[in-house]
Order: sequence, then structure tokens, then C-alpha cells
Amino acid sequence: MSLYDHRPRPHDAQLSRRQLLCKCGMGMGALALAQLMTQTGLAAPLASANAPINPLLPKPPQFPGKAKRVIHLFMNGGPSQVDTFDPKPMLDKYAGKTLPGDYLPTERKTGAAMASPFKFKKRGKSGIEISDLFPHVAESADELCVIRSMHADVPNHEPSLLLMNCGEARMIRPSMGSWVTYGLGSENQNLPGFVVMCPGGYPIQESQNWQAGFLPGAYQGTYIDTQHTQLSELIEHIKSSSATPQEQRRQLDLLQQLNRGLEARRGGSDPTMDARIQSFELAYRMQMDAADAFDVSREPLNIRQMYGDNVQGRQMLIARRLLERGVRFVQVWHGAGQPWDSHDDLEVNHRRLATECDQPIGALLKDLKQRGMLDDTLVIWGGEFGRTPTVELAQPGSNAGHVNGRDHNHYGFSMWLAGGGVKGGHVHGATDDFGFRAAEDPVHVHDLHATILHLLGFDHERFTYRYAGRDFRLTDVSGNVVRDILA
Repeated sequence: MSLYDHRPRPHDAQLSRRQLLCKCGMGMGALALAQLMTQTGLAAPLASANAPINPLLPKPPQFPGKAKRVIHLFMNGGPSQVDTFDPKPMLDKYAGKTLPGDYLPTERKTGAAMASPFKFKKRGKSGIEISDLFPHVAESADELCVIRSMHADVPNHEPSLLLMNCGEARMIRPSMGSWVTYGLGSENQNLPGFVVMCPGGYPIQESQNWQAGFLPGAYQGTYIDTQHTQLSELIEHIKSSSATPQEQRRQLDLLQQLNRGLEARRGGSDPTMDARIQSFELAYRMQMDAADAFDVSREPLNIRQMYGDNVQGRQMLIARRLLERGVRFVQVWHGAGQPWDSHDDLEVNHRRLATECDQPIGALLKDLKQRGMLDDTLVIWGGEFGRTPTVELAQPGSNAGHVNGRDHNHYGFSMWLAGGGVKGGHVHGATDDFGFRAAEDPVHVHDLHATILHLLGFDHERFTYRYAGRDFRLTDVSGNVVRDILA
């Protein structure tokens, strides 16, 4: 064949898209495709010896899920269901009297029935009854899916917190946020995939509530104390005062080289070392995006006013900004310790706490919806358990001596979900006539976890991690998807 013989060949006109990208423009299209695939988790990036693959790269779920991200609003201490989302007129009838039927044992001594000091009204087109503690949240009643038949295992804070967060009340297990980031990764590599905000310090059980457990350490929650307003206080050492980003990069490369050398001398991969390296890498990358994400002053004035000028308003607004920037799981605690634990002065304490968070939560729901984010953002509200419909009796060391509070109640309590593929304007299940025990369509915490994972695109029975010779899952060996609440 002559050098000048360029007769057309039929198969040259049948290039695939990948071949076209490689042949055109010196292959720049293929490079762009590779970068896009890396960012969406469809391909892993090329890794050099000094740049380990980021475990938080986006990953597809097992099947298409309705929710892409989660915000968990944790009312730690245990809000009272009969004063918030589960009205019980029978408590008015039996107020000051002994409840009929079998007596359910509680952690502390309780006495007669205690009527709710709050009024309930039907809200929205759906007519969900919500107490006057939450007028702003009630404006989004038709977005809420209220579960009135939740139940847990024991009436104690520590095991109930771990059960709600980690699916296991006693043993060290990965938290729900860690499972979600393990399964889906994160859509922003310059911010943590799992952020935990609690103003004023830690809740009970502290960082165990957002631990990675036996999962790689990169999936553990990153704690932020949202009582602070300055970025340097919110996130310590977020900026280096002595080194440029280029100098920091060289320092990290040297540090990783030393760590990898130590790892090799010890005989292979070390999960602890990998987690340490990834934490350094994340800290370096956070310098790019953290200042923007946590600075609520960049929001328009009307948005800041909508959320309210207090700690809860600020942290709810930060939470929305984090979700908007690709953070996968955000957990927002009300405050340090157990603020909703109203063993006495329940009317005063619950009204104060609800006043602090009602406007911010109501604003969050409206803001997510107006931005088109509520459909694929799952919002979860609740505590670790509820409270008794009976009054707690005064005992030294257990309360202030006032007979006007409620004890812990794990037999039946309320939580609500919104967005992310759940039925809006829907009530699931019921407690008995007095709000003591889940009586209709009970939902255990394991069932809740199974449902959350389903909404995110995971079969909780097949979403496992092998550890110590066993395939573990968030729901342990229990749990059923609550299909009645799915949209």
C-alpha cells in the first residue's frame, strides 16, 4: 500500500465515545473524563507514593436511594413524647390518679399520671397534632413523618445513646454516620464526610457517639464546638501561621514517607497508621473550604434572620451549608450533657429548650425545601428515648425535690423524619392511651436504622464489614425496614 493511499475504512466511522475522546484534541477529553469519573467515585485516582487514595471518595450505593445525605437533630436527654408529638387526652382525665392496668417498671420511682402543660393543635393539610412547643416546626407538618411507636431496650442514657447512634448498647461499634460515610463516601474532599456539632462540650458518652469503631478511622465523625463564632476557635489550627500551603505539602509528603517506612518495617498495612495519614491529609485540604463553610456571615441577612440569632440558629445554618457543600452526614446535638433530661420542672425546661431550637429547625426544613434539597436530604429528629406519662417522685440525688417532671421511658416514644423519601404528613404507629408503651406498629431502633439505610440505597442485611471473623452490620442481627413510612 502506498504511503499516500488513504482510502476510507468503514470501521473508522464507528468510534466509541471513549475512542473519540482519546483521538481528539491530543487526548484532553479523555483526561477530563478520567477526572470526572474520579470525582464521582466511578474510578479511583492515580496514587503516588506520597498521596494515598482518599477513602472518602464518593461511592455508589447498592441500589438507587432516595436520600443522598443525612442530618440528625439529636435532642439529647430524651424529650417527652406526650408533650411534643403524641397527644394523650386520657392524661387529663387521670391527672393526679394512678394509671389503670399493669405498672411498667421505670428507672426511678414515679407516681400518678401527669397531664401535659402544653396544648396540641392539628397542623397543616395532614392534620398532624403537634404541641405549641413547636409552632415553627409545625408550619412544615406536611413534610413530617412522625413515628409515635419508637421503642428501645433500657431506660438509661448511656446504653440508649449508643444504641441510637451505633446500633449496639454495650460493645464498641461504628456509629451510624460512620456506616453512611463508609458506604457512600463524601462529595467534598476538602471537608470531613461526617461532622458532629454540639455547643458547649460533649454529650454523655462523648466521642463514642460518633466513633468509627472497627471501621477505618477516616470514617469517624469530626467534632465541632458550635458555641464559638470565630473559625480559629471552631476548628483549632485551621490556618498555619508559619508555613505556606506549598511548604505544608512538602512537610506532609516527608511525614507520609516516614510513616510508610515505619509501616513497612512493621510488616505491612496498619489501619491506625492509615487513619493518621488520612487525618493529616484532610486537615490540609480543609484549609481550602472550611473558612467558607463555617462562616454564616456570608449568608444573606434574611436567611440569618430566618434561622435566628442564637447558638441553635447558627449551628443549623452551618449544618445546611455543610450539606450544601457535599458533607454526607451531619449530626446536630442540642448541647453538652443531657439538656432534655427533665426529671423536674419539665414545663419550664422543655419550653426553654424548644424556644431555643424550634425556629432554627423550622427554618432548616423550609430552607432545604426552597433550595430543592429536601427531596434527597433525610432529616431525623429525636432523642435516645422518651419520658414517662407519670410524674417522677422526689428522691435525694435524683432531682431537685420538685414533683413536676418525668422519668426516662424507653417503652414508647416519638421521633420524626422528613424528606429523603419518607411520607410527608404521615403518622406511623401509636402508643397506648397514656403514651407509655408502643402499642401499634412498634418500631425498634434497629428498624429505624434499617429504614434509614434503605432510604440511602443499602440493604441493611447485606451492608456489612468483616471484623474478627464475622460480618457485622449497623442493625446487628435484627431490624426490618418500615415500609409504611416510605413515599
